[in-house]
Amino acid sequence: MTKRKGILDVEIDVKKLLDELPTPRSNAPKIEDKQLILSSDTILITNALDVITRQMKVSGNRSRTISDYTLHVKHFRSITKVQYVSEITANTIYQWLDSMKVSNQTKLTRLKCLKAFLSRCFDNRWIEMKFWNMINIKVDQKVKEGATEHEVNVLLSLLDLGNFIQLRDAVAVLVMFKTGIRINTLVQLEERHIDLKNNVMNLEGSIMKNHRQIKLPFDDFLKKLLEVLIKQNAVIRGEYEKKNTLLFITKYGDVISTSPTHNNIQKRLNKYSKMYGLKNINPHALRRGFAKSLLDKGANVAVISKALGHSDLSVTTKYLYLDVDEVANNLRSYLNI
Repeated sequence: MTKRKGILDVEIDVKKLLDELPTPRSNAPKIEDKQLILSSDTILITNALDVITRQMKVSGNRSRTISDYTLHVKHFRSITKVQYVSEITANTIYQWLDSMKVSNQTKLTRLKCLKAFLSRCFDNRWIEMKFWNMINIKVDQKVKEGATEHEVNVLLSLLDLGNFIQLRDAVAVLVMFKTGIRINTLVQLEERHIDLKNNVMNLEGSIMKNHRQIKLPFDDFLKKLLEVLIKQNAVIRGEYEKKNTLLFITKYGDVISTSPTHNNIQKRLNKYSKMYGLKNINPHALRRGFAKSLLDKGANVAVISKALGHSDLSVTTKYLYLDVDEVANNLRSYLNI
């Protein structure tokens, strides 16, 4: 009985087709002659860095993060003269660290970048063991305080909200203090992200560091300021014939931030901080202030962590600075004394 043909049966003579494939030319490069060989014994650090940066771009990593990887890995290579990934050892890492005439905090920051690079090499199977996990640098942890509602209100009372730039800066301060978003997210906000009817910001994963969508509510006072800013933005864009829909723009209707290190709002906040003696008026302090405010109002750490877009609760706890008296008072409320 003849076997019935099915839709998964290929009617082409596959063997004959394979026989017709052209044979490799004798002058074709052998695998060992190619520049990039994905082997732990032979892959160059420069080639590994090229592959990893391309992987990071595809994964949506920030350009600032990618440039930090590149800068510190190239510095490591130039100091140690190590050429291949397989030649990187604990000793070469210590050699690199010892060559730096910088603070331990700066060394730690650079070491984290190199470790991240090596972890990606491990993921790509170019390294068999994570020998770098035992290498660390101890630094004194400085307690970074968050902005208080009093400091924010003082700044708002000093700004001229009849001036577009100062109005914009005031709204930026309030958005960061009342929603906890990062400065890099702030400058990417578009007016479509603001739901004035329901008093909520609908943030897409594409503008979030952790690439996760989130909704963040805001109060009626911030809503009123947002309405004024959006109307004024339309006037500015109309005057200079700009087509963007960004929430925060320059006085000429352009984007606020032209690079990871050039941000008009951040510069303005630094100026206000020095001018008015408000030490905690900066993006990080405003974000910490948001977290501390939520904690004081009874929010649990898991909710605060979610609002901040953290992937690890240990990161969130660093934002929640509590002095020794505050800890004692909180503990006393749980004791029968």
